[in-house]
Amino acid sequence: MSNNIEEREASAVSGWLALIVWLVLFAGSLWQVFGNIFIYNRPPAVLGFVALPILVFLAKGFVILAPNIAAVFTFFGRYAGTLRDDGFFWVNPFYQRLRLSLRVHNLNTPTLKVNDRAGNPIEVGAVVVWRVADTARAAFDVEDYAAYILIQTESAVRVVASARWYDGDEHGNNSLRADLNSVAQALSDTIQEHVSLAGLEIIEARIAHLAYAPEIANAMLRRQQAQAVVAARSYIVEGAVGMVRLAIDHLERECVVKLTEADRVHLVGNLLTVLVSDNETHPVISVDKAGA
Repeated sequence: MSNNIEEREASAVSGWLALIVWLVLFAGSLWQVFGNIFIYNRPPAVLGFVALPILVFLAKGFVILAPNIAAVFTFFGRYAGTLRDDGFFWVNPFYQRLRLSLRVHNLNTPTLKVNDRAGNPIEVGAVVVWRVADTARAAFDVEDYAAYILIQTESAVRVVASARWYDGDEHGNNSLRADLNSVAQALSDTIQEHVSLAGLEIIEARIAHLAYAPEIANAMLRRQQAQAVVAARSYIVEGAVGMVRLAIDHLERECVVKLTEADRVHLVGNLLTVLVSDNETHPVISVDKAGA
């Protein structure tokens, strides 16, 4: 069988029409056998004896399919087609059949330990929503498509996680934690590329668990706290410098006081100390000895 097999529709007829014809033939065969014996007291017709086992064999062709269940048929080892419609059908009784679910499946990967782009060990897990798109490929191109997608998903999670930083680069880009949409899209595309061979369709893929590995979790928490403190301090200092500049410009513009260079330095130091300090400040009045 070709490795490039693709799904095609199987030949089938209405099961109800076939059932009516089958019942008529079956009743006629019974009449040929038992009618001659019990009514006409004649030997049973040979045709009836031959027809009964043939009709029993033909009954193997009846197929009932529930919604979102497909039947894949083979004829003496060759792919004969697929039925996707739900209902009652009759097909060639020589067909061998395999039922596949077309329903949507959820896959939860186990928690994987991966090194991110910076080399930090992290724990990551994913949720994948998928379904069978090509029944022929799913049935014949892989041994077990459910196990196949699990292995390929774990591989894709490792590829995507190792290509990005946990918290992003120095500019905050390519972050596993912050860029959730782009990570989900990259993960979905990578998995789809791997499982197309098996005739599977990835509907959605996203990160369900993301954390630093236990051996570095405390150190990375302290790092994040330090980064937050530095960012807050930078914001405070930036605001304080602006307020000091505004105060000095206002004093000089309104001619409230005439400041020398030394006075400016002294005033800037005092204002920055008051504005940047974490604790409540207590002003100290300096008394000039010359005026005492």
